[in-house]
Amino acid sequence: MKHPILSYVLIPTLLIFGSSCTSPRTIIASGKVTPKGAFKAGINTSFNIATATVAEIAPVTRAAVNAINNNKDTIFYNETVAAVTRGLMAYALDPVTPTYDFYLRYGVLKRVDLGYKYASGAHVLNVMFQFLGSTGKPDNPGKAKGMHGSIGFQYSGQNANLPSKVGLDQLRAIFRYKLSRRDILIPLVFSTPFGPEETYGNFTFGIVYGHSFIEYGFNPSKLLVRYMGSNYQQIPSFIYKQNYSSIGIVLNAKLGYKYAYFLPALSIYHQNYGTYNLFGLQQESYKGVTIIPSFGLQLNWGSNKKKGKPKEM
Repeated sequence: MKHPILSYVLIPTLLIFGSSCTSPRTIIASGKVTPKGAFKAGINTSFNIATATVAEIAPVTRAAVNAINNNKDTIFYNETVAAVTRGLMAYALDPVTPTYDFYLRYGVLKRVDLGYKYASGAHVLNVMFQFLGSTGKPDNPGKAKGMHGSIGFQYSGQNANLPSKVGLDQLRAIFRYKLSRRDILIPLVFSTPFGPEETYGNFTFGIVYGHSFIEYGFNPSKLLVRYMGSNYQQIPSFIYKQNYSSIGIVLNAKLGYKYAYFLPALSIYHQNYGTYNLFGLQQESYKGVTIIPSFGLQLNWGSNKKKGKPKEM
């Protein structure tokens, strides 16, 4: 026999999972790092398209909107709730959403640059090491010709916030949910320059390894229960941890002249997100492909004084 408020469990599950964290995985770096003493700054806009989320999220929004319009103190768990929770977890892991980022990079050594990025709420730190190709500037090119190659390391961390959509952010104190993630990326990229030292830009291709660490759970102030025969039993609060790997390919281009460039890019990742324990009542597994097209603008500046030809290793 169905209880009339069975579907209201959608409210806490939406609060747990509906406010998603997006891993910053757009790669716009070329094989040539920022020259020593020079800067790069820019902005990118992208769109995160995850097949696992697309398959699960369609029925969730309609059910969540209906549930949020009601005000009940007791929330019940059933098979319908389990199906909706599966979709919400998929959305939390890898949402279908537009993203943006702002970044600044500085060449600290001849073959090493450091960068900071603010990406849709995530703080990102990264370093790139150039092992192949010349290290000069357009006004002071090196002797080496041909391709450039670099390998890097990126770390990002973020905590989810309740979305403002349909007023869910007003319920933060009621459900006291937690969802956070930490991500690392290791890109290996090669690029062909357009002109000396990428004067007119470049074309880049490469592969990326990623690893994500997820912590999720909630501690509601309202009562969440399930049926136990003719009685009800409270479902306790929980916090769980999970991690998974991903592998991707990246393509990007830089088109412009010396100081200003347009940057179209495409990243494609495959990941097995793993298995997630939800409320101690269900376990859900996910895997899929994520496609991230992006477009950006980059400005370059730094000392262009000629101090002799740069020595190549």
